Amino acid sequence: MLTAENITKRFSGVTALDNVCLEFQAGKVTAVIGENGAGKSTLMKILSGVYSDYEGQIRFKGESVRFSSIRDAQGCGIAIIHQELNLIPYLSITENIFLGRELTTRWGTLDKRNMRERTRELLADLKLDLDPDTLIAELKVGQQQVVEIAKALLEESEVIIMDEPTSAISESEVAVLFRIINDLRQQGKAIVYISHKLDELFTIADRYVVLRDGKSIESGDMDGIDHDTLIRKMVGREITSVRRQGAGRVFDTLFLVENLRLKHPIRLQENQLKNITFQVGRGEIVGLFGLMGAGRTELLETLFGLHPKRSSGLVELDGEVIPLKTPGRSINAGLALVPEDRKRDGLVLDMDVKTNISLTALETIEQAGLLNQAKETTLARKYIADLRIKTPSEKQAAKNLSGGNQQKIVLSKWLATHPKLLMMDEPTRGIDVNAKAEIYKLIGQLASDGMGILVVSSEIPELLAISDRILVMCEGTLTAEMAIEDASEDSILKAAIPKTMSERVNE
Repeated sequence: MLTAENITKRFSGVTALDNVCLEFQAGKVTAVIGENGAGKSTLMKILSGVYSDYEGQIRFKGESVRFSSIRDAQGCGIAIIHQELNLIPYLSITENIFLGRELTTRWGTLDKRNMRERTRELLADLKLDLDPDTLIAELKVGQQQVVEIAKALLEESEVIIMDEPTSAISESEVAVLFRIINDLRQQGKAIVYISHKLDELFTIADRYVVLRDGKSIESGDMDGIDHDTLIRKMVGREITSVRRQGAGRVFDTLFLVENLRLKHPIRLQENQLKNITFQVGRGEIVGLFGLMGAGRTELLETLFGLHPKRSSGLVELDGEVIPLKTPGRSINAGLALVPEDRKRDGLVLDMDVKTNISLTALETIEQAGLLNQAKETTLARKYIADLRIKTPSEKQAAKNLSGGNQQKIVLSKWLATHPKLLMMDEPTRGIDVNAKAEIYKLIGQLASDGMGILVVSSEIPELLAISDRILVMCEGTLTAEMAIEDASEDSILKAAIPKTMSERVNE
């Protein structure tokens, strides 16, 4: 269906793709795998018309094509669904699907009736029972993902590129997505599937293509290949999993939270967080697990001072009370927060690596009220080296780096404040297995140096690998606290499921 021949792409002298050759077949799901920075996103942007300046050739159904825009690629039959969904929250499903390609009547007015009916048909095909006039803001993330697929199907797309489609959706929503992908496969569509969750590739993919350092390394059928072999192909070497050592150690209390509450933003008589009490020891890594909507992110944000008018409770760091007033006060007290959405909340994407790293440490690098460029460069180069950030220089724009390297910039920014307690919300979401291993190693090193770490993750195996102790949240309440030697996937999940759901399971 679609073939890439000797595709080469350079940015400012840096080769992002080097003679890449691969093919995507009709009626097949092809997984494109590789570490962050391997060139996956760059290649997909070429195939979908985002980049038109490259060397090599693309063939679609045997014909040579070169797309000058996303619209050009869509018109040909190639659509891309990005990891960050491109939907407008306060427009309806219909308005989002037809945005930029609206149907009009013979009088030049919007043909709302036909657009609404066509949307209803698309949603029915995808088994999504929703009113076409529903606002996107009212949908779950999984439902928004289906709307993105509906946008692709509107143009009768024959190649659908999915970039990390399951990174922010629940297991039940993943099951729905996989059913839709199977339907599309049976219709003869070519599905290009990018994911760092290797386990799901064995469920959904027919073929794999490996990219490494901008080159196409290997391709083949998923049948007969195992998890470890796939990882070796991605990174070119063995990856050894990091396991936290020294279970059962006793830690001096560094961080104490007592009776923390957070009022609901709309229903003020209700609490989003209910009497949360816990502590983190000096040099201890505490994992925090909960299902979507459990209140994990709200907890970290409240501790960081982002919801001062709705929060109450006692928070102490190193024996000193922290008022939950502003992030500035929290930072000065020794708190740091690596947010869940690094692109929206963690980085200024159009600024360079150096500026992003120094944003939290301006007081230490200014001289006589002016920014000391030499100090700023020294600071940036230190963390580029310490965290092994892959960038041509400290002057590279943050938006041009891979997800794993962007996450390392966010980490660098906060480490530059020398925090006593580092809070991390989904620190490895959307990054590859090797970058994950590097971040796990860094977390362990920081804890060994005496820093307290509070890590939120949706991946239970990840928490079991790196934590000394695990906390579980459900519906705004802490429901369990367990030492790592007593924790298991079953016990953690059982504590995370709302009571009514547990009762239904038992029945």
